[in-house]
Amino acid sequence: MKSLRHAVALLLPVLLALGAASALLVLSIARRVVMPTRSGPNTKILAVDTGAQTIELARTLDTELPGRYGLYTTGTYGYVKLGAVLSADSTTVRRKLLTQIEPGARVDRDAGFSGWYYSAPSELHLPWSNVLIGSPAGPCPAWFFPAASSTWVIQVHGRGTTRAECLRAVPVLHAAGLPNLVVSYRNDGEAPRSRGGAYALGAAEWRDVDAAIAYALRHGAERVILMGWSMGGAVSLQTAVNSGNRDRIAGLILESPVVDWRTVLRYQAREAGLRAPLPALAMGALSLPVTARLSGAEDAIAFDRLDMVARAEELAAPTLILHSDDDGFVPADASHALRDARPDLVTMPVFSGARHTKIWNYDETGWTAAIRDWLAAQGFSASA
Repeated sequence: MKSLRHAVALLLPVLLALGAASALLVLSIARRVVMPTRSGPNTKILAVDTGAQTIELARTLDTELPGRYGLYTTGTYGYVKLGAVLSADSTTVRRKLLTQIEPGARVDRDAGFSGWYYSAPSELHLPWSNVLIGSPAGPCPAWFFPAASSTWVIQVHGRGTTRAECLRAVPVLHAAGLPNLVVSYRNDGEAPRSRGGAYALGAAEWRDVDAAIAYALRHGAERVILMGWSMGGAVSLQTAVNSGNRDRIAGLILESPVVDWRTVLRYQAREAGLRAPLPALAMGALSLPVTARLSGAEDAIAFDRLDMVARAEELAAPTLILHSDDDGFVPADASHALRDARPDLVTMPVFSGARHTKIWNYDETGWTAAIRDWLAAQGFSASA
């Protein structure tokens, strides 16, 4: 309580000194951190050749990546799959279409380039079912892919996305004999909305994943592996240190994870052109109950508790981190720091060139091998 009063005493005079306009800016930045948003258009469709089944996009650091991807569009086709880069110049990229677009179809110019690739569980051609997990937030929908092992994988998607993000990992895990439970959590657009509808950056969402662990244990699992994507990594790490079932967590797979929010938010602020002290003030605002609520958060966010480099000694489960060194959205610095802090637990193969949560797309062979080899090294198999 004394430290909280001290923090309030330090922050509030600063906000007052900044003036109303600057204080509102700080709160606005803080609000963007916690309020759920869906990714919007991030490229332009310049041309579609329905004869050759190719598409031309505005060139970006993402659209120029080799591999298979998805493209969210508006018009006749809501979602199409993209294959190899066929040609590129300084401003455009031409790629093979893997979803056939018929002549006369209307495809609007604005589009969202995505690493998801699979948009529905049926596309994997594996047995699956819809299930509901009773969490403190309410009934959270999940997809269940059965397999032989009593070790289940619980997959946790990232910020501003849904369960479909996780589908890329199901085949390699299923091939290892591991059942997959692909879950939703509060405020993600599929699970129930909390009172304020805001993210807690893992500080509350872990309870929904903990409910998924309890569901797995009731339905035949003896232990679980948590696989978290981006913010789902932060949620999985919080589950690993807070869950009453943490002794049943046999491993962690973290794909482009948020390991320390302060590192991520400082980086993203720099990329957005926000100068000091605005990022620090925004995080300070989210750390205090009054200003956190003014920013849209339901409760103050304890960034120290979310810093898993500082809390590395609390981790007990073997951990595989898959993180491209040029992520471009969630820097890999904290992932490297966690590996250095816990070399006894953390395996982190080197990836580069793939950007954020797109290692499967960019290097499916290397990504799949990294997971398969780690599973084998830890003894996770259908007979485990």
